[in-house]
Amino acid sequence: LLSISCLGDCQLHTSCGIQKCTTDFVSFTSHLNAALEDFDLEFCKALRAYSLCTYRNSKVCRGNLVYHSAVLGIGDLMTQRNCTKDGPTSSTNPEMTHDPCNYSGHTEMREHQGREKTPPPTYLFCGLFGDPHLRTFKDHFQTCKVEGAWPLIDNNYLSVQVTNVPVVPGSSATATNKITIIFKSYQDCTNQKVYQAMTDDLPAAFVDGTTSGGDGNTRSLHIVEKVSGKYIEMHARYIGTTVYIRQLGHYLTLAIRMPQELVMAYEESQDLQLCVNGCPSSERIDQSGHLPLPVMRKLIPWGAVSHPRSGYTLETATTKCHEKMLVKDIYFYSCVFDLLTTGDANFTAAAHSALQDMEALHPSKEHWRIFPRSGDDGVGRDSKFFVSLGLLCLILVAYL
Repeated sequence: LLSISCLGDCQLHTSCGIQKCTTDFVSFTSHLNAALEDFDLEFCKALRAYSLCTYRNSKVCRGNLVYHSAVLGIGDLMTQRNCTKDGPTSSTNPEMTHDPCNYSGHTEMREHQGREKTPPPTYLFCGLFGDPHLRTFKDHFQTCKVEGAWPLIDNNYLSVQVTNVPVVPGSSATATNKITIIFKSYQDCTNQKVYQAMTDDLPAAFVDGTTSGGDGNTRSLHIVEKVSGKYIEMHARYIGTTVYIRQLGHYLTLAIRMPQELVMAYEESQDLQLCVNGCPSSERIDQSGHLPLPVMRKLIPWGAVSHPRSGYTLETATTKCHEKMLVKDIYFYSCVFDLLTTGDANFTAAAHSALQDMEALHPSKEHWRIFPRSGDDGVGRDSKFFVSLGLLCLILVAYL
């Protein structure tokens, strides 16, 4: 950052406010991290505020060497950072040096005001993929029917609704073919923005044709297209939220990370949220978060009960899923379950991508893996994840 010394001259110009200008600039920039995406934006805002401050003091600081050094230094830095002379500036109130449209800066502001160290915000993860499989904000894993439109998230800041349709004729198996997201208006950071994705229509823009919310310069909310028509990301910096949406085969997957305090900001009437409270018991297919799939053929006469239209046996489905997922955790078993149910190999890619998205967004690595109840370590051994013939038949009948 800019380094300026008084050169023994400050006492001669007591009316010159250059020291205050410099102190404010240091305050504006001391918390910035050059590795972050918004560094240049915030640094330029601070430089413009610094330049404005020097302009206001130009007359009283006319003979001050420190003042002239600062003016030259500001010009050099603005050129180096490609800063425009016109544009937003950092607040001249030191109490307001945080960016109100940057959720990660809110904690720093609280610390500044309370003079006490506050813990960093806690983030939560939710994901939906496949047939469909749900990982809630509480890291509960469920497989559900939930045909039709259901709310995943519905709080004071964000609403996410998914629509699930039957996958196989004559079966209750469903998958997601439509996702609607509403980013609610928030201060000056964004006006309300609605995003909608459907099978074979995964746009890189909101329904109004824009790709960002609020002031385009702040990028408090924006969409990034990673793979045209197949994969987009949404970054809502003002609420610390990231959303991934993919199309794999004919269906969509969703992964989201959001701060816990915002996840829990909802009214009693908004309690039907799959990401928060899971699926209603009447819609559950799994048993307490565990898929009823044995992987040792000798236990169950699979030829008698497996879905005849899937085209996969237990062995071939296991082999297919093992190509993408070496660890036999719940994502692996979800893949096997979906192949046996639908016969659609795209569900293998969906499970694998859901696993990758979880690893990218889930904040706690120690909670990434969810294993079957037997405690199988998932490394090349046959699972002890067994169920009785009667229970398995009941589950399969639900899909027929």
